[in-house]
Amino acid sequence: MIKVTLKDGSIKEVEQGIAIIDLAKLISEGLSRMATCARLDGKVVDLRTILNKDCTLEILTFESDLDGKKAYWHTTSHIMAQAVKRLFPETKFAIGPAIDEGFYYDFDVKNNFTEEDKSKIEEEMKKIIKEDLPIEKFTLKKDEALKLMEGQNYKQELINDLPEGEEITFYKQGDFTDLCAGPHLMSTGKVKAIKILTNSGAYWRGDEHNKMLQRIYAISFPKSSQLEEFIKLQEEAKERDHRKIGKDLKLFMTHKLVGAGLPMYLPNGATIRRTLERYIQDKEIALGYDHVYTPSLANTELYKVSGHWDHYKDDMFPVMKMDTEEMVLRPMNCPHHMLIYKSELRSYKDLPIKIGELAHDFRYENSGAVCGLERVRQMCQNDAHLFVRPDQIKEEVGKVINLIFEVYLHDFGFSRDNFKFRLSLRDKKNKEKYIDNDEMWETAEGQLRAILKDLNIEFYEAEGEAAFYGPKIDIQIKTALNHDITIPTCQLDFALPERFDLTYIGEDGKEHRPVVIHRAILGSSDRFIAFLIEETKGAFPTWLSPVQVKILPIADAHIEYAKKVYSKLLKEGIRVKIDERNEKIGYKIREAQFEKVPYMLIVGDKEVEENKVSVRDRKEGDKGAINTDEFIEKIKKEIKEYRN
Repeated sequence: MIKVTLKDGSIKEVEQGIAIIDLAKLISEGLSRMATCARLDGKVVDLRTILNKDCTLEILTFESDLDGKKAYWHTTSHIMAQAVKRLFPETKFAIGPAIDEGFYYDFDVKNNFTEEDKSKIEEEMKKIIKEDLPIEKFTLKKDEALKLMEGQNYKQELINDLPEGEEITFYKQGDFTDLCAGPHLMSTGKVKAIKILTNSGAYWRGDEHNKMLQRIYAISFPKSSQLEEFIKLQEEAKERDHRKIGKDLKLFMTHKLVGAGLPMYLPNGATIRRTLERYIQDKEIALGYDHVYTPSLANTELYKVSGHWDHYKDDMFPVMKMDTEEMVLRPMNCPHHMLIYKSELRSYKDLPIKIGELAHDFRYENSGAVCGLERVRQMCQNDAHLFVRPDQIKEEVGKVINLIFEVYLHDFGFSRDNFKFRLSLRDKKNKEKYIDNDEMWETAEGQLRAILKDLNIEFYEAEGEAAFYGPKIDIQIKTALNHDITIPTCQLDFALPERFDLTYIGEDGKEHRPVVIHRAILGSSDRFIAFLIEETKGAFPTWLSPVQVKILPIADAHIEYAKKVYSKLLKEGIRVKIDERNEKIGYKIREAQFEKVPYMLIVGDKEVEENKVSVRDRKEGDKGAINTDEFIEKIKKEIKEYRN
């Protein structure tokens, strides 16, 4: 007999050699029906896995977590590949992984898939599901595996990349066998609702020098209602797509002559970005931050000292040799700030020293990964580094969290219910990813954990999410599209002060080592703007809108009065435009609505005569005629108070 410790802490004594699926049946028939895979001693495994010793076990379902979903989606990717094989027998198969939302499979086919082809594939998938084919797992040695995959050059390439002597895993369902590490469901009939989403071209292994394959994206769910909800959310996502809205509202553009991942801000987008950057700078300066400018280029030696060269080099642009120096575009600006701190003698009385910057950083993103403003190769980071004494850590981390709340909850009006705090820790099983100092890691992780508890903040822990130099508090925001994203973050760093030999003179007259708090509130301007566009559908709050007021004269005779109103608003710092075109007022209103302008001021004979403006609110429609000065005071108050 062996002892199996379940997630709830209970212990199940079972016979050695039992399969996980059979243990699930002993616990509950319902659980065995819903199970997709399991987590055995922390590792995700197949339900067919045999238990031979005492262990910890968590049986996963589609609802339990992402790993449970991925096993379900991975199985469905094989069903899709089997359907393609039946319909297009000459197909060469590449890879078909589960992703964070569904799955895809890459195919080498003679002709690109058409809409009609996708409909046929979906129907064939439904047939395979109805057949409820058992899914069998087996392993082969390398030479046997290569023989089995004859004619499938992509699979053979993957097999040849595997270490010698390793047993290679396959899964078989009816007339289809695929190279795969799993895990998978027990049969094709376990999959219920399916939907093919899109198809596109994709280079084999993401390398533009390789052949372009056809990639089909799809998704599946245990219930039809879940698929219907997903489709609704997809439609909502299209409406919120920041790339489409950015184009419609003339916020930014890209051009192949400039390069992938290098967006250019148009006047409207530049106004939003400038307003945001001034806003956060003013907040920080009021809290005692000193803002600096540092170069976007640095000697590679700087990053060797900081540790970025060893731990982050693959995400940096290639080295540029200049005279006697090797230079590189910086991926982040913390090493520069370390040198600014070190540039003069510091006393314990000087600390905390808060160095902030709106800094341009560069990341070597694959051209296939860049996306609008969300993922770019050059970004402007709202970054700051707080140099503190050890006894100041708790207070300063608390201040950072308070600033995050002030920005996100008060000024932008997001709900606290949509915020989760994640304590991001290093992966102790993969220590080579991090700076090697166990004592430092234990101290830093323990301090952040204690601070969150002292502040009565609920949080969860995530191994493997730390920065390479230290643990961090990440604020996970639930977006309008139900995605979890990280924007604000607060990181505790004992490593860089050590590597740069940073010191301050203590009260005892001796040298002491400061601690650095890395923090970002808005993160990168680009990504934050993409997030805001999708949250607001481009209807920015008045204080942030590129055009806050649009004046709409009904006829040419009213343009002169409109210009007087325009001058008054402009003088008060309100961003305003006049629509002087010879168009009907209804057309002008509809266009201003499309442009998401917060306020329209309509002026005609009556408004000119009474020295008023008729106000039309973007949200509430007509508000009636009021005195121009009264409207100015109203909108100025709204802007000052960051009303949303």
